[in-house]
Amino acid sequence: MRLKNLEINGFKSFSKKIILEFQNPIISIVGPNGSGKSNVVEALRFVLGEQSMKSMRGTSGSDLIFKGSKNLPKSSRAVVTIYFDNSDKVFKLSNETGENFNLNYDVISISREVFSDGLNKYILNGSEVRLKDINNLLSSVNIGSSGHHIISQGEADRILNASPRDRREMVEDALGLKIYQYKIKEAQRKLERTTNNMKEVSLLRRENAPHLNFLKKQVDKFEKAKEMQVSLLSLYKEYLKKESIYLEKEQSSLLSEKSKIEIELGDINKNISDIEENEKPAYNAMHSDVGGEKELKIFEKKISEIRNVKNEIERKLGRIEGMIEMEERRSEKIPEVSIKNPEEIKAIFDEINSEIEIAIVEDSAAEIKIILLRIQNILKEFSGNIISSGSRFSGSLSQPDHSETIFSENSELKKNQQEILLEMQNITDEEKKIFEKIEILKKEINQENEALHLKEKEKFNFRVKQQELSSSLGLISIKEESLSKESEAFKNEIKEGEILIGSEILTYKNFSTEGGSAFGGEVIINRIEQEELRRKIERIKIKLEDVGLGGGSEIIKEFEEVSERDNFLAKEMEDLVVSIESLRTLMVDLKEKIDVEFKEGIKKINIEFDKFFSLMFDGGTGFLSVTTENKKKRGKEEEGEEGDEDEIVFEQGIEINVSLPHKKVKELNALSGGERSLTSIALLFAMSQVNPPPFLVLDETDAALDESNSRKYGDMLEKLSGASQLIVVTHNRETMSRAGTLYGVTIGNDGSSKLLSVKLDDAVAIAK
Repeated sequence: MRLKNLEINGFKSFSKKIILEFQNPIISIVGPNGSGKSNVVEALRFVLGEQSMKSMRGTSGSDLIFKGSKNLPKSSRAVVTIYFDNSDKVFKLSNETGENFNLNYDVISISREVFSDGLNKYILNGSEVRLKDINNLLSSVNIGSSGHHIISQGEADRILNASPRDRREMVEDALGLKIYQYKIKEAQRKLERTTNNMKEVSLLRRENAPHLNFLKKQVDKFEKAKEMQVSLLSLYKEYLKKESIYLEKEQSSLLSEKSKIEIELGDINKNISDIEENEKPAYNAMHSDVGGEKELKIFEKKISEIRNVKNEIERKLGRIEGMIEMEERRSEKIPEVSIKNPEEIKAIFDEINSEIEIAIVEDSAAEIKIILLRIQNILKEFSGNIISSGSRFSGSLSQPDHSETIFSENSELKKNQQEILLEMQNITDEEKKIFEKIEILKKEINQENEALHLKEKEKFNFRVKQQELSSSLGLISIKEESLSKESEAFKNEIKEGEILIGSEILTYKNFSTEGGSAFGGEVIINRIEQEELRRKIERIKIKLEDVGLGGGSEIIKEFEEVSERDNFLAKEMEDLVVSIESLRTLMVDLKEKIDVEFKEGIKKINIEFDKFFSLMFDGGTGFLSVTTENKKKRGKEEEGEEGDEDEIVFEQGIEINVSLPHKKVKELNALSGGERSLTSIALLFAMSQVNPPPFLVLDETDAALDESNSRKYGDMLEKLSGASQLIVVTHNRETMSRAGTLYGVTIGNDGSSKLLSVKLDDAVAIAK
């Protein structure tokens, strides 16, 4: 058995994946109307490459996808996969050249996917392929695109209603001749491509012919220009040799002069660098935080601070001397003092207030102490002599003895005076030392500045020389640039000469200049003579350019290439002619093979058809006959003119001839519905017996049969199952009884089709 499994997922009413296993010769699919059993047949059509949406009861690819239900979502795609047994490697596939090769798989799987946007994919054993490849593969096992192996409800008599021409195609498909039709079409396409290639080759040769003739004339001209090229080569050798000597000499001279200047400039740069390096320490010393200028500023700042201190000390000394003088005057007045009235008391208080004001502005604690002691003595002096009685003084004041106190104060003041004088002397000595250091530092700074000035003068002289040398280098650069342009012109001249006379121009290097003028063993190049040579060269170049053969070697090369190309195209034309003849012979052979096998197949079909027809009708005869119909094919019209006369084409067709027992009816149109059904079944069964396909699908083809004919139908099924597996969709119990496995299709609560299976042999054994 060839057919193994069928997987359906998301196709029409099948929301989830179901698997049908074909392990018996006859498989029956049953179920109530609307349950989806016919969707199994349409899934088979779909996976085998059916393109007619009408035959699958749809209008677009999206109609084949499960639409969803109340309990199930809609599917995004539908996938159907069919598996075939290929252990005997019977499946074959043709490549683009028409060569067959076996598929080395024990199981062949074909899948077809359709998406909601209508996109289809065909997959062969996991690899995406074309529909053409699927048809090519299936034709190798007699499964053709005409669908004769699938007979659906209402289409049983399709072969009866078909035209003779369409009927012939169905018979050819059933006989396995479709593969030859594919090969003929492929040969026709190749023939068309080969014919177009031959036209293109012919066109290329016609297009190349003028160019080839032109190149031939150019080659002739080139031969005539050989003499000019010889003269040009002779002039080029002398000119280029002398020019190369001149350029080398100039280049060497400039390099020597440049090198000398660069060495001298390097020495000067080194001297400048050394001077600048020596300047850095002195400069850094002068400008650093511990340098001369900074140190000088520090000493000047110290002098300023010492002077401020001296002024302060002198001020303090003057104040103490004044206080000593004032104490001495007071010591002279005290013995005579007596306070007799309030005015004198007021004078005492004014003196105390004056002393307090002096103490307020005083910074020295020692002096403030002296002032406080003096104020205390003044108060003690008069505390015992003041007698208060209202606003008057009574009695007289006696004079106290204050000599000891005044003496003590004067001693303290003089002691402070001596300390300040000593401090003044120390400050003065320090000021003198700093002045000496400042004088030394100023002298050192002047010496350093003088040395720096001498270095700057020396560096300036070097800078002047550096500028002169840099200017000389600039002039040399200008000369080098000019020489570079001359060298570039020299190279361009060689390139132009190489284009005109080829690589022989490089032989100028071997040219001898012995005849030229020389001085001290060195060849002297006369630039005027060189210019004259160049003008002669230019005149010959112009003549060669007028001839148009400046690149003669390239023209000869192109002429050879074009000639070789033309010879290749001529050989290609011969090969294409042979290929066209070969394709035409192949097409003739294939057509003859189809014709022979078709006639032999008709004989075999008629034998089987007569048997099945007699079995179905208990007698009578049925046979197929080949007819030929003459048709006129109108010629092409071009540019508004009528083309060739109408061409007569002979088309072959198939006619079905029947003769019922006990009736004189021989026309198909005169048969009843049941008779037509039996006739078409007998013919289809007969066709399948001649070149059996792996399987046959019969979708309720027994619906119109009565009980007696159902038994005959069942007998034919058992006979057919010996050559092909049968998948029968039926409501007929007699037909069901002939099946080895029953698949029941029903609609579940979720609105999706479900599948149940029963093996009748096992069921019978269990029942017994």
